[in-house]
Amino acid sequence: MGFDTDIGSYLESLRTQRMLSPHTLSNYGRDLGNLARFAAASGTSPDPEQVTHVQIRKLAAQLHAQGLSPRSIARQLSAWRGFFTWLAEQGRPLERNPVDGVKAPRRAKSLPKALSPDDAIRLVAHPMPGRDPEAVEQQCNRAMFELLYSSGLRVSELAGLDLRYVQQDGYRSLGWLDDQLSEVTVTGKGNKMRTVPVGTHAAQALGAWMQARPAVAAAARLATPEDQCALFLNSRGRRITPAVVQKRIKAHARALGIPANVHPHVMRHSFASHVLQSSGDLRAVQEMLGHASIASTQVYTSLDFQRLAQVYDAAHPRAKKRNSQD
Repeated sequence: MGFDTDIGSYLESLRTQRMLSPHTLSNYGRDLGNLARFAAASGTSPDPEQVTHVQIRKLAAQLHAQGLSPRSIARQLSAWRGFFTWLAEQGRPLERNPVDGVKAPRRAKSLPKALSPDDAIRLVAHPMPGRDPEAVEQQCNRAMFELLYSSGLRVSELAGLDLRYVQQDGYRSLGWLDDQLSEVTVTGKGNKMRTVPVGTHAAQALGAWMQARPAVAAAARLATPEDQCALFLNSRGRRITPAVVQKRIKAHARALGIPANVHPHVMRHSFASHVLQSSGDLRAVQEMLGHASIASTQVYTSLDFQRLAQVYDAAHPRAKKRNSQD
């Protein structure tokens, strides 16, 4: 059938059966396109069944030599492996999955960045210097930033929140606020839903934003049901996008003089690190973050150890002596 046709059919199956987001589908398409171009350059038959294990290993090595990160190579291998698994399920004559046994180069384990508690509180509690704290955009920002830090949401989950659960006119909420119970329900990775609490300060900021929101919503013309239901709006009354949230929080941190590259995921890391430091409850943090595996959450124990090591180096007499000798 040929690579292009097979890739198109595979992506359609991911869209309809696994309901992957357009962004994820775009990444799959790009990764599979790399495989198709490599096969064509290698003189392989246009049928994917002709791709061999050796060729996959060679392509992974080429990507590494070109400077592609181990994480990106692992993502592409995963996309290719899924593609060939799907082909086999369609009855295509594959002797084996050619990606099986091919691993990406090892990558250095990097710890997530997290703000100090003081910087995190300063970022969410203080308006941008020189701006009216009662301005509508400031109220929207504070509600969003407080909620990111209060509940550990991903930025896509935050932007996808609705005022309440809605199912009408072909639209159904994937995330919504329940202000009576002070909690939000979101749909995370793998279409896994979870409900997380909203802290007192975040609830207060949300209340102020809810008072200002109708004036912003009135600015929208011919708004879709998705925009009409959105909890957070841009200046045109449309649902806010993750890119806008990222831009606003970065500008806010810079204006406050916070010496870090602050983006929404930093707030998620800060939430997890600070809750774990205070409670020590790894399972609770795992549930609130929506991690499928506790191994993903355990990285925050390393962050806590780093903090303890810094305290030791700064306070212990023997550490001070060691530092002075260096």
